[in-house]
This record gives sequence, structure tokens and C-alpha cells, in this order.
Amino acid sequence: MEEPSETKRSTLSGRLEAQWIVGFVDGEGCFYVGINRHPEMTAGYQVLPEFTVVQHLRDIQILYALKSFFCCGVVRSNHADRMAYRVRGINHLIERIIPFFDKHQLKTKKKINYIKFRKIVLMIHQKKHLNSEGIKQIRKIASSMNQV
Repeated sequence: MEEPSETKRSTLSGRLEAQWIVGFVDGEGCFYVGINRHPEMTAGYQVLPEFTVVQHLRDIQILYALKSFFCCGVVRSNHADRMAYRVRGINHLIERIIPFFDKHQLKTKKKINYIKFRKIVLMIHQKKHLNSEGIKQIRKIASSMNQV
């Protein structure tokens, strides 16, 4: 019989621990903001913030454990044998994801992307994405995210 992966062993014992989540997201998570031209939107653009964690199908249970921990988001197919836990809703980002990562801070350079992501989500929450100046600021911040 095959030995369970480290990911499976850490979730088999039950509830996830905050520092384990921080380390896992530092390695496997992504804070992303998509900006798409959308003529029907007030400022002509749609701003789509997303917190994502991708795993191989064999470790899908960790994605469901994250969904359960945060009480929000979805688990969907990502590409081929990859699955993704995604949180896109502004209220879920504001009420669950941001407070968690404000309290339990990331340890790697991903923290810089998180801070930029947080700023954009708060701007959206304040409706700043509904005017051209706000879109300009958001685009500038988003373009500097997730640089290798």
C-alpha cells in the first residue's frame, strides 16, 4: 500500500492549523488581480481579484480542507490533472481571506504580492474601481504583482 503524501497526512488529523496554512500558501498560493476591458462596466473595465491554491488531483482533499477552513470559495478543475481552490467574491476576500493573512502573515516574498492584492481589494470595496483614476491606480499596482 502506498504511503500517504505529506499533504494527506497533515489533513488526515483534522482541522488545519493557521501556521500550516501560511506555509502552504507561501509555497502553493497565488494572489492575482485580472483587469479586463468590459465596455458595459462603469469605468470600462472589470477588476477580478482572486486568491488561488492549485494542487494535483491526488491532493484535492487539501483544497476542500482550505474551503472548509475559510468557509468560502470553490474547488474546480484548473488544467488537466490540476485542481484549484479559488476565492473571488469581494465580501469573502474582505471578511475571511484578508483578515486571516493580516493576522497570520506570510513569510516569503509572496507577502509583497499579498499587500498589493489587499490594497486593490480594499479599493474595490471602496468603489474606487468605478472611475478611470481608480482603474489607473489599480492597473499600476496589479502590473507590479507576481513578478519573478
